Amino acid sequence: MDEEILELLRAKLDLSNRANIDGGQTITDLKLPHITDQIIEDEDKIFFVEIVSKVTIDTIAGLVLLKDILQQKQREKKFVSKPFFVIAGKVIPPREEAIAKEVDITLVQLPHSIKLSTSEYSPQKRIKITSKKSWKIVTRLLKEKATSIRQLALLEDVSYGWAHATIQSLINQGIVTKKGNYVSISDVNKMLNGVAWERPFENLRATEITVEYDSAIPAAKEISLALKIQESKFAFTSYTAGGLYTGYAVRHDAIYLYLEKKEFEFFKEVFETRKNTGIKARIYTPDRDVFSDTKKIESIIVTSPAQTLLDLAGLGYSGLDITKVMVDSYARI
Repeated sequence: MDEEILELLRAKLDLSNRANIDGGQTITDLKLPHITDQIIEDEDKIFFVEIVSKVTIDTIAGLVLLKDILQQKQREKKFVSKPFFVIAGKVIPPREEAIAKEVDITLVQLPHSIKLSTSEYSPQKRIKITSKKSWKIVTRLLKEKATSIRQLALLEDVSYGWAHATIQSLINQGIVTKKGNYVSISDVNKMLNGVAWERPFENLRATEITVEYDSAIPAAKEISLALKIQESKFAFTSYTAGGLYTGYAVRHDAIYLYLEKKEFEFFKEVFETRKNTGIKARIYTPDRDVFSDTKKIESIIVTSPAQTLLDLAGLGYSGLDITKVMVDSYARI
């Protein structure tokens, strides 16, 4: 959750310092048809919070339905916390304000300056696994194994709202499971399939040339040194980086690297051979910043573990073996 929104809710709802912003463990098994953007638990109280740009009758009606269901659960003694219902919005029309007051729903006025995409917080929205922010959440979860959504947001410097939306989307897809406050990846294969479908790595390939080397690692070492001296922006990835990270034996007849477009001609001029012997250099154009978080392994500049895993997963079935080894090794890299 955005820190400014969180502080407004703390003040308006009089939350204690012990309030559980992740919330929700007491309703895990209730199978509710409507779950709000945010659930906050504070001692014996539980707050169901919707975060919207504009408060509407539909938003209020959704909370009223949830309220009726929880009252029934309380009568059945399946729910004991005292529920409160909250809508935080940038625009609160007078009619909706009056109706919310009648049905005992608390409204919190959000500053117009807050950048808020309501779709970002929708629990039903399918989030792209391979987007920059979502992939940070996925790979952090692989590293931590099991942790809270709030911790994921803090560790990766992503807003709580986005982390929550990402995890909820992954839960809806059957990739992540939640137990209490903790979430974990439960279906790695489905996650990898999703990456291969969303972001096929070979779609980024710009060109391929033959270079006069007998094996991938010696080639990567020499090319890495030459490009570094040239002050080029580059990073080896895919099989090349994955093999270095994991020690997994990979094909030696090709190297894989990201390179800025303006460096293509220099690369061809220096390294391309017209001979029939040699290995392939497959060059890719990045669709995001892959150069600012590189690593050096055996004198070779490689993409970060997260980027390497993303690219390997994007190979689909052809790269499945090394991708799974990378997943298994990820927490130790």
